[in-house]
Amino acid sequence: MAPKKRDKDAKVNISSSLESEDFSLETTVPTEDISSSDERDGAQKITRQLIERKELLHNLQLLKIELSQKNLIIDNLKLDHLTKIEELEERLNDALHQKQLLALRLDSQLKLQQDESKKQQQFRKQEMDTILLRQKQLEETNRQLSEKAGDIRRSLRDLELTEEKYSELKDLPEEMLSIPEYVSVRFYELLNPLRAQVNELQVKKKSVSEDLDSHRSQIKSLMESYEGERRMRSELEIRSQRLTLELADTKQLIQEGDYKRENYGKVKRQPIAAP
Repeated sequence: MAPKKRDKDAKVNISSSLESEDFSLETTVPTEDISSSDERDGAQKITRQLIERKELLHNLQLLKIELSQKNLIIDNLKLDHLTKIEELEERLNDALHQKQLLALRLDSQLKLQQDESKKQQQFRKQEMDTILLRQKQLEETNRQLSEKAGDIRRSLRDLELTEEKYSELKDLPEEMLSIPEYVSVRFYELLNPLRAQVNELQVKKKSVSEDLDSHRSQIKSLMESYEGERRMRSELEIRSQRLTLELADTKQLIQEGDYKRENYGKVKRQPIAAP
């Protein structure tokens, strides 16, 4: 609404200025007749002046119109700038409002996170206190068990019982026996059969050792006889080979003697070659 009103005001000012200028021009024109030549020259001079003045007034009017148009353009530009400024202010206000909302939301989330972090810290602190308390309890229990284990180790150093002592403790009820006595009885019951087995195994070991020594002696004797027979066999093989060679030589000599005897006449009749 404001730009249209300003446009109408500018048009009214321009038209009123034009009407006032036209009215002033009409009132300046003389209406009397000039009779003499001087008066005509003066009238012509006045007419030229009036024409020049009209031209100047016309140019001035054009300049005023142009100025009014430029003022109108300036007013329109101002209006546009004001509109843009208002839009920017609205956008700025919206941005500030959004900023406030985001700041409030961020503060709310930060507060929630801080509360949650405090809860987590308290929960972890409680867990840590519980763990430390449990650790102390376990350390105390471990110390007590270590002391008991030491006492038991000291009491169990001598667990061996004689047969008379075992018979004496065996006749008593288990409720009347102390822990070392009960362990000694159980240890004797478990160890005595093992000792019998060990003694039996030692006897068997001695018998087996004697048998092993006897077998070793027999094996040694057999090895010695085997070595003697092997040496004798080697000597016999060598002697047999030698006799075989001698027999072959003898057979060859016999064959040569028989050949000479059978062919003695032929050999004698053959002429003796000249030397």
